[in-house]
Amino acid sequence: MSTTTTPTRSLVTALVEDAVTAPSMHNAQPWRFVHRAGTGAVELYGDPARAMPREDPAHRALHLGCGAALFGLRVAAAERGLHAAVRLLPDPADPWHLADVRLRPPGAGEAEEDGTLAGFRPVLRERHTSRFPFTEERIPAEILDGLAAAAVLEGCRLVVPGAWHTDAVLGLVHVSELFEAASASVRAEIAAWTRTGTAADGSVTEGIPAYAFGPRQYDVTAPVRDFDAPRRVSGRPAAPFEKDPQIALLGTPGDTPREWLRAGQAMQRVLLQATRDGLSTSLMSQPLEWPELRSLARDPDSTMGFVHMVFRLGYGPRGRATPRRPVSEVLAFD
Repeated sequence: MSTTTTPTRSLVTALVEDAVTAPSMHNAQPWRFVHRAGTGAVELYGDPARAMPREDPAHRALHLGCGAALFGLRVAAAERGLHAAVRLLPDPADPWHLADVRLRPPGAGEAEEDGTLAGFRPVLRERHTSRFPFTEERIPAEILDGLAAAAVLEGCRLVVPGAWHTDAVLGLVHVSELFEAASASVRAEIAAWTRTGTAADGSVTEGIPAYAFGPRQYDVTAPVRDFDAPRRVSGRPAAPFEKDPQIALLGTPGDTPREWLRAGQAMQRVLLQATRDGLSTSLMSQPLEWPELRSLARDPDSTMGFVHMVFRLGYGPRGRATPRRPVSEVLAFD
């Protein structure tokens, strides 16, 4: 059996630098990493200070973001010839302790999968959320099949809905916008994570900057969240978006923290595969933030029990990189 490798501080720092390129709700970056010198483990924790009690009271989205970062860590390790052996939720007494990762040379049967993971490293820093219009060009079936296969490899399902289901999901997006507009507490939570260049803005290393908002939609046809609904950014242009958006739903049979972490890893794997395939992507969680709408997002005839994310996929401009906190703020050595 392969033995655990004790990583150096510089190696762990480099791995975490890659991991934190992951997406997270409102770019809150709700993760903390701790390297234990005694065990060699890299521990992943959720950061309750970055939770969103109004939009994500159960911390499902927080787990998704941390799962995405965990997948990035696995990719970064594989690219360096190391296998990342992951144990999810290792401490039942600490629900914020999400994973332990131990690094070692690949064992029997692991080299091929690690080689596949290593292939994602070049696109870790190319993947950016795009809130810009996509073209009407249809995505080939073989590319969509490849994205579905990527989700399966992480124990999840990716479903490309048919016409009626797509219309239903888009309808839920519009209803969730109305719910959001009617809730002052939700709007305040979103405002705390958007950066419009005013004196009231928070840290420039987190949240969603105005340049990532994208243009306003002339006619709301695509599932793209408008982070500037109060119109605080002057001179922001409007543009027509695709009239027939291409979406996919990511889900799991159950709805537990363990499955949320798996879904986060699948989310990042699908996004990186899509980026490698030349697609632009964005994520839509808005209708999933309301319990009365989330259950309606799934196809009642599908074996997918719970939807965790709505992907918007297509061809068009890729978004710019959003800021990231320095590794010194998210990584500790013990």
